[in-house]
Amino acid sequence: MRQRLWAVTALALVVMVGRAPAAEADLIAGMKKGTVDLQSAGPLAFGPQGILFVSDPKAAVIHAIDTGDRTASESKDRPKVEGIDAKIASMLGIEAEDVVIKDLAVNPISGTTYLSVARGKGPKAAAALISLTRGGKLAAVALKDVKSASTTIPNPFPGNRRMDRTETITQIAYSKGNVLVAGLSNEEFSSKMRSIPFPFDKTEKGKGTSIEIYHGAHGKFETQSPVRVFALYKIGDEDNLLAAYQCTPLVKIPVSQLKPGEKIKGTTVAELGNGNRPLSIIVYQKGGKDYALIANNKRGLMKVSLEGVDKIEGITSQIKGTAGLKYETIKDVKGVMKLDAFDKDHAVVLLTKGKALNLETIELP
Repeated sequence: MRQRLWAVTALALVVMVGRAPAAEADLIAGMKKGTVDLQSAGPLAFGPQGILFVSDPKAAVIHAIDTGDRTASESKDRPKVEGIDAKIASMLGIEAEDVVIKDLAVNPISGTTYLSVARGKGPKAAAALISLTRGGKLAAVALKDVKSASTTIPNPFPGNRRMDRTETITQIAYSKGNVLVAGLSNEEFSSKMRSIPFPFDKTEKGKGTSIEIYHGAHGKFETQSPVRVFALYKIGDEDNLLAAYQCTPLVKIPVSQLKPGEKIKGTTVAELGNGNRPLSIIVYQKGGKDYALIANNKRGLMKVSLEGVDKIEGITSQIKGTAGLKYETIKDVKGVMKLDAFDKDHAVVLLTKGKALNLETIELP
């Protein structure tokens, strides 16, 4: 069975909601010049024409920004910056310990990496966007006098004792005229995946699909845990979501089932160990075989074999330890906080080295 893969930064899930995707030539034409007001720094994703989608979880808003970055680079360099937190802090006039990098995304056109940054810790931390060229040059991304468009997420998660309002948006991605948004809502079935047509139409509010999954480590079905990270994987002719949850079920969800207002069940294809939080995921091919690469806060960098994912029936009973799809831990790459596909053979990773943060480019394992 021939399978095709998508990098998270470049592509995401296709969920058509009542209209055909706009032609590429129209995507920037409808944007207006002004100031992008970010209350918080959140997940990032790239669309075509150098459009960067920037989430503001605190405000429950997604901005589409025309970066103007749409020229293929002749450089073959791959970025590497030691102490990137200290260098960003110097640019912003703050201390290195006050820099919190929330996400990174690579522009597939130019190879420039973009980072969303919180200037401090806590709910009142200001947000900034930073770009990093292949050659390692850092620069602040202008948020004034830029072309942009925005949309608001309906029924945002209000926060509770365990999770704050930023859980409204846990990851975003773009594909073929739609922005896909994972996160929580204030509804009874709070775990949501939303598909929002782009260019944004204020009359279309991105009503979400409620998702129920079986959590093997907990031994029960759950509807209130958000998708932490996701990637798109094509099985045969069908687009599927590979979604990683807290603690750590890996779930397969056919994109065709993601319809506004519907309640669906995902198929739990792996339990990767409890007491853990997934941080990033990409899918790739190596040696003719397909893999998911998942960064985790407590269980390291996992290389998950996707062999048999098309036939697996799913986990439906309590599991102690791990089960389902097989994986290996990449022991020679430690401390990965975020990652994104750089090209078909490499990934950009943000990792801890002692008290510092480094950005490196690694060969896909």
